[in-house]
Formats: sequence, C-alpha cells, structure tokens
Amino acid sequence: MSGLGVKIHLHCFEYGRGEQPELERYCTEVHYYHRNEGHKGFSHRLPYIVCSRSNQELTDNLLADQYPILLEGIHCTHLLQDPRFENRKILLRLHNVEHEYYRQLFRHEHSFWKKIYYFHESRMLKKYERSISEKVLILAMSRQDAEKYAKEFQIRNIHYLPAFHAFNGLQCKTGSGCFCLYHGNLSVAENEAAAIWLLQYVFSDMDLPFVIAGKNPSEKLQRLAHQNRNTCIVADPAIDEMEDMVRKAQINLTPSFNCTGIKMKLLNALFSGRHCITNQQSVVQSGLENTCHLAGTPEQFKKIIEKLYHTPFLEQDISEREKILSGNYSNEKNALQLIAWLC
Repeated sequence: MSGLGVKIHLHCFEYGRGEQPELERYCTEVHYYHRNEGHKGFSHRLPYIVCSRSNQELTDNLLADQYPILLEGIHCTHLLQDPRFENRKILLRLHNVEHEYYRQLFRHEHSFWKKIYYFHESRMLKKYERSISEKVLILAMSRQDAEKYAKEFQIRNIHYLPAFHAFNGLQCKTGSGCFCLYHGNLSVAENEAAAIWLLQYVFSDMDLPFVIAGKNPSEKLQRLAHQNRNTCIVADPAIDEMEDMVRKAQINLTPSFNCTGIKMKLLNALFSGRHCITNQQSVVQSGLENTCHLAGTPEQFKKIIEKLYHTPFLEQDISEREKILSGNYSNEKNALQLIAWLC
C-alpha cells in the first residue's frame, strides 16, 4: 500500500511482542495500545476478542480525523459500537468466519477450560457478527467465507479479496530436498492435531524423514515426534530458520481440519517450497486447488508422498505455479482494488 502512494496511519495493539521499528518504514505514523487481557477483557455483551481491544485512546485518535478506516479482523471492530463512526468510511477485513473458526477450535481442544471458552466465544461471535454485518463493507479472504456470510446473515456488502503475503515472487528451489515438513504455530490446538495426525497415521510406518517445526510444541507432541527414528521436532525456530526449512524441504505438508479463511502456511509453502500436499479443507474455493497435490485419507497421503519424495522439483513446476499465484494472489493487483474500495 505504501509503495502505491497511500499514507498509512497504523493503530495496533501490543501485548508481548514489543514495538516494531520496521513498521515505521511503511507507515506515516504508528500508534500502540494496551489490550485488556484476562478478566478485564470479558463482557456479557461482546466477544472477548472484541471487548479486550476496546480502548478510549484509540477511539479519540480515530475521531481526530476523517480518514477511511480499515479494520483488520473482527477483533478490531469495537468502534462499530460507537455511533460517532456511523458516517465514516470503514472497511472490515474478514480473516475467518470467526464463530465457525472458534467452534472448530472447541472441537479440537483437549483442555476442559479452553473448550468452555471456545464454545462460549463461538456463540457470542455468531450473535456479534450478525449485528455488525451490515454496518461496513466486508472483504473476505476466501470465496467460501464470502458466500457463508452472504447466506447466513443475508447481506450483499461483502466481497472477495485474496490474502496479502510477504512475497514479491516465487522463491522456490528446483531439484530435491531431503525431508518432509509440517510447520505452524503448534500451540494452536488445530495445528497440533494436524501434526499428531501426520505422525500417527501417515509417517508411523514410512521410512522417510519427517520434520515438525513451530512455536510452543506441547510435551505430548514432542514425545510423539521422538518415538519414531525418522521423525523429529524443531521447537520455536527463528523466522529465517523456518523459512530456510520450508525452502529446503522436498515436500511441505499443510493438512487442515478447519475450512474457514485462507491458510497462510499454505501460501508460504507455495511461494517458497517445492512440492506441497494438502487436503480439500485447506484449499476449498481458494483458487489454489491446482497449485498443490490433494489427499484425504492417510493412504492417499502416503501414496503421493512416496511418489513426490523421489521426484525433483523442476522449472516447469515453478512456471505452472507462478501462473496461478500471479493472478489471484498478486499483492499489487489486490492492493489497487483495496485502495479503490477505500477511496
């Protein structure tokens, strides 16, 4: 956006990562706000992810001008409760159908208290999403989410705008790698479930090296990963180390049990990695169906893995993938469309 001449006034919540000087390269100004975590963020009227991001200083700063506002996710929509913003140009970037996402988190969570939280938040979110669905223009990251919102909430003010990403072009290496990789935030129950599923049902009887890499793996996941001699886990790798593993892997595996939103780990694998295998839930109505190999059952995963592990990744493979990704997933093209909606 900044490269296209747009001046960005960024307002963001900081709760652990600290201020990021890199943002100042792209933004005219950056404001940081405190998030009300724990009991201070709970409300009987609003979802926790929304209420915990209510902030008077943020409201005052946004009311000090008449610039259009882009809300990144349902999380940041508390200001829609304030009638003073009714005449402002506001767009909502929909990351997921949040109530459905939290319902699926509830299904995969093992902790009793977390299950209660996810179940309650899902119910609150469905009611909340319905209440704000006609207040703003909504931009969904997947066609499936756009269609679900339009049908479930009976609205027309929703459009599909593919996800932005960190790549200006493909960075895939040709040739062959020497391991299979699953990566992600392993503290998320859904990601842990996918990693355990791969360990128990796909690689338990395969004599091929399999690496799991990501943030905060549980003791259970680490124990399972070390039970087989051909599997291992890399806990909390640095960003550059993770990117290096994605590029060096022969196969990136990105199965998901959640069919909302767009899977950023899949985009990362497609822009940086060689062969990619995923399931239908990860690519439904994303336009990425022809960029990777699809499997459903453990047997299907095994069959495709055995074939691709000994198949070099060629320049032709990169060219075919680039044709698809340069269409829907062009950052410049999508940024121009976003600017048109904002202006």
